[in-house]
Amino acid sequence: MTVRATSTVLVGRQREMAQLRDALARARAGEPVTVLVGGEAGVGKTRLLEEFGRSAGDGTRLLVGQCLELGEVGLPFAPFAAALRTVLRRDGAAVFDGYEAEFARLLPELARVPAGAAAPAVGTPSDAPRGYLFDLVAELFGRLAADQPLVLVIEDLHWADRSTRDLIGFLVRAARTGRLLLVCTYRTDELHRGHPLRPFLAELDRARGVDRIELSRLDREGTGGVLAGLLGTEPVARAVDDIHDRTQGNPLFIEELAAAGSPIGCAALPDTLRDLLLARVDRLPEPAQRVLRIAAAGGTRLAHQLLAEVAGLPEPELDEALRAAVAAQLLVADPDGDYEFRHALVREAVHDELLPGEHARLHARFAAAVEAQPHLVAAGRAPAEIAHHWYAAHDHPRALVTARVAACAAADRYAYAEQSRLLERVLELWELVPDAAERLGMDHLAVLEETLAAATTAGDYHRALTLTRAALAEVDTEAEPLRAARLLDRRGRMLAMLGKSDGAAELREAYRLTSGVPDGPERLQLLADLANHLARIDHADGARVAAEVMAAAQAAGVNGALLPVQLAVLRRRDGASDLGLAELRRCEALARAAGETQTLVSALVHISDVLFELGRYEESARAAADGVTEARRVGISRSTGAYLLSNRAEALLALGRWAEADQVCAEAARLDPPGVSGLHWLQLRAGLRLAQGHPAADETVGRALGFLTKPYLHPHNRLPLSELRLASAFAADDRVEARRAAEASLTDPAVARYPRYGWPVLAAQARVARHTADEALASRVAELAATVAVRFPAERAYAAEVAATVAADQLAAWRDAVAAWRTAGQPGALARVLLAFAEAAAGAGERDEVAAAVSEAVALADGLGASLLAEQAATLARRVGLRGAGRGRPGADLLTEREREVLRLVAEGHSNSRIAEQLFISPKTASVHVSRIIAKLDVTNRVEAAAVAHRLNLLTDPS
Repeated sequence: MTVRATSTVLVGRQREMAQLRDALARARAGEPVTVLVGGEAGVGKTRLLEEFGRSAGDGTRLLVGQCLELGEVGLPFAPFAAALRTVLRRDGAAVFDGYEAEFARLLPELARVPAGAAAPAVGTPSDAPRGYLFDLVAELFGRLAADQPLVLVIEDLHWADRSTRDLIGFLVRAARTGRLLLVCTYRTDELHRGHPLRPFLAELDRARGVDRIELSRLDREGTGGVLAGLLGTEPVARAVDDIHDRTQGNPLFIEELAAAGSPIGCAALPDTLRDLLLARVDRLPEPAQRVLRIAAAGGTRLAHQLLAEVAGLPEPELDEALRAAVAAQLLVADPDGDYEFRHALVREAVHDELLPGEHARLHARFAAAVEAQPHLVAAGRAPAEIAHHWYAAHDHPRALVTARVAACAAADRYAYAEQSRLLERVLELWELVPDAAERLGMDHLAVLEETLAAATTAGDYHRALTLTRAALAEVDTEAEPLRAARLLDRRGRMLAMLGKSDGAAELREAYRLTSGVPDGPERLQLLADLANHLARIDHADGARVAAEVMAAAQAAGVNGALLPVQLAVLRRRDGASDLGLAELRRCEALARAAGETQTLVSALVHISDVLFELGRYEESARAAADGVTEARRVGISRSTGAYLLSNRAEALLALGRWAEADQVCAEAARLDPPGVSGLHWLQLRAGLRLAQGHPAADETVGRALGFLTKPYLHPHNRLPLSELRLASAFAADDRVEARRAAEASLTDPAVARYPRYGWPVLAAQARVARHTADEALASRVAELAATVAVRFPAERAYAAEVAATVAADQLAAWRDAVAAWRTAGQPGALARVLLAFAEAAAGAGERDEVAAAVSEAVALADGLGASLLAEQAATLARRVGLRGAGRGRPGADLLTEREREVLRLVAEGHSNSRIAEQLFISPKTASVHVSRIIAKLDVTNRVEAAAVAHRLNLLTDPS
């Protein structure tokens, strides 16, 4: 009986195929769609996508890229390079629209000149920032998708390097190219607890337009269907049962087992996966097996010329061996002359069978071959391939040197995570190579510093913190005080960024080490950094160091404005009415004139922040948007640029442009800023979702409040979270948690020291006191508020709101609060105090004012999409008897006259039995009345009903 190597029929995947076709239909309609296809090795992910690719039709363009099994230190962007190489072959270099130099980072052949050809215009690869490169890739895909829908398949994402994941994340969360369907496959059984793909997939799951398909094993009927396709006839039940029991429905294992011999006799075969995979290999002639072992050391895919070079066999012998492997469907030949294992598991199994000496020799031969002829591997792959093979060959000296070379190559391509991991390999090998320093031309401390810089740039702050400790243990503080001080500065910042401590001890020690060093550019730059970081912990210390830097800069003729712009910001707490805005604007102008883009971006961070505090929200939003553009241009969107995004979102929220603010928060989320730098946007979005009644509000609030468990948070971060905690408890009507949160924030000394962040907390505490009728809490809030400075419009409005909580003349006080928020110009806050004013008006019997205030609050809430405010307005309108949730004049009373009589007695504290006696009704009837009153007033018990009755003046005769 002839057994096919692979089934020609797709079995048991109708539902998944329908999902892919639906995704393609959405992409055709212009929606950016991503599908993540997961499943264990051999479950049929590639087979599914092959069938989908065939069914997509001629009207769709298909590009495929494969991640390489080199791990986190592998070739950056490998699948994208493969996909773009296909584009280059089909469309020519013109498709890159004049950006060949930039795309040479992905396709080095774009920068090469063929023999006899005229030199192209591109020259050497461009030094454009990585973010710019990502934009160009997205724009290229957009142009391709404009002609016909584009399907981009990235296979084996579990092997993806960090840079590949970053680019995928950019396409999914930031670029969102229309008419592009991105399909990524990964092995679920590879995702161990610490696998870097796990958090990446979790982040993608939260993005819009991302679908998941999990391929499960086939059931018994599916196994029978695969066997029928392989055998060309219906298999007997015994064969189906036997193979299904052994393979548990894994299509690859079914194919391997069926191809290894008669399915009915398969019980005699070994039952381990390796034996299943190697059974077909063992039937090859010995020369073919030997060539297959050589190929396995070269990787899943390799060129014929490279294999020939390493094998060293006469061409006819090599061809005959390869022909046998191809015929057995173990290797697949492609039109470019390369060979690829039909399944990576087969290569792994063969590779694992290599003897130790054979393993080392083969990898050494591959390394030497690629070193001698780099063109034997795909363009740009040589450094990573060489480093991989020397490491696998256990040639420590060569592995050390080539890992450093590959790290430099990774840095040139903005693959900082790969650079960091390759440098970690250098550190690993250092002790094994006695003359490592001479070979690399640098000492161990220099390697630690380089690794630290790469880890920091890649956002791996935990590893960076560990590296600072190791580097500080090696540095000679007396011989190299600036070097030690720079490491201490980095460590202090990492501690603060990770919320472990404020880093003050490290920063002060760094300053002490610089005191004996003569002034120079390096010392001034370090001192400027220290002044910036110290100012966040101790303003007096920061200002003192800043003054020292400015004096030294002027004496040395250095333009102080082009030192870190935070030096100008230090003056904002010295009582200037504009918080140093004029000085910041001067720094901005100087930075623009000098082309100091990073200084300009830093200036715009603080300008947007100061403008917000001054209440100039439109200007703040514009300055932040300008900074976002500049940050993107120089590739610092994920660091400094993240602050600009959250500053812009904060200004848009104040302006009442909540939908825009949410989009900006989404953009910040896609960047995934590391450490505490990712808190501001998250806290803003959590508050926004809470106000909007978003389904994910609880989850987002929980993530944000999780930062409160960190040992250290700067008050700028901690106080907004205290406000969020109060708002969350208030929204959930959790009075116990609300009081607990109010008590905790009342004892925070930062409330009085930082008015900008303290006043929102005080206002939230006052709301809790008002709605829980806690007069003692209200008095304590008012007492604390009296110690907090009031300087700018929003602070004056918050102060008026807090004062109204304890005012004797509630109506007048809340009228003042409404006026203050109109002046401050924040629609959301205005709607909130309008409802408080409406309650006060109801309590004073001013029903016309109640109707007007509720009507305006509802209109504002509708415009903002603030469902929580709208619900509160509707509840208040029902309670005071307004028709249409406050959109019209007072209508019929909410409560009947009998219910008002019952409510008066409830408010006096009578039980149902006593109410029945007083009103000459049965206790059961009294109970029914009480239940109706509780429902109509939208409260949970008799006590709350009584409180609402007193607050809204519901006990008086409506006439």
